[in-house]
Amino acid sequence: MAKSAQGISAVLITFNEARKLRATLRALENVADEIVVMDSFSTDETVQIAEEFGATVYRVEWQGYAKTKNLGNSKASCSHILSVDADEVLDEELIHSIQELKRSGLIGAYLLNRKNFLEGKWVKHSGWYPDRKLRLFPAGKAIWEGDYVHENLHLLEEMMVSDLPGHLLHHTATDAEEHLRTIRKYNELQARRMIDEGRTYNFLKSIGQAISTFVRCLLIRRGYLDGMLGWKIAVRSARGRIWRFRSYQKLIREA
Repeated sequence: MAKSAQGISAVLITFNEARKLRATLRALENVADEIVVMDSFSTDETVQIAEEFGATVYRVEWQGYAKTKNLGNSKASCSHILSVDADEVLDEELIHSIQELKRSGLIGAYLLNRKNFLEGKWVKHSGWYPDRKLRLFPAGKAIWEGDYVHENLHLLEEMMVSDLPGHLLHHTATDAEEHLRTIRKYNELQARRMIDEGRTYNFLKSIGQAISTFVRCLLIRRGYLDGMLGWKIAVRSARGRIWRFRSYQKLIREA
């Protein structure tokens, strides 16, 4: 059921996001009528920071990206939901666009274009830009799907979908260690998904995928135009396929 109160509820999921959260919330203050945070028992200052900005914080067990986001959406009280991650910041143009939208009236759903940053630099190629995401939508009329990684928002009915001027600044990783940690985590989740779906995976397949991933990132998606950053993305992404195979083997042994 759609919410009755007009306005925007910003909904975030968090776990140990103290380092990046302030910038995210500071930008959201300019457009959100309420901020809802679903925190999976952070051990740093995430909750305190969220409360400093007047957010309503719910401490919940982690249920996966989609289910936790859907739970957060159910707590929102406004007519529209703005879904952002703790490492994403609305830039000034996007803030202005949403403010203008609220004045003229929210109609349908809206795509936000992300600028993805790696190690402090905007990645303009490598398949990282443009990166349009459906993030502003009527409450009760959309649901997140996907039990593992790369959750997608599914609209439950037909409606107008528009692009908003401006960018959502996505700070994926500030250094190589954080980037590799993220790649490893996602590939471990993908390995678990494969096992749960009864799919097989072997070393030769992982090598083939590693090579194709490298070629796709560096050449097909023109990662070479990003210089050394594009090379890093291609190499690390290819390396992730080998980690996926190792995680797959480990899970098979433990089953």
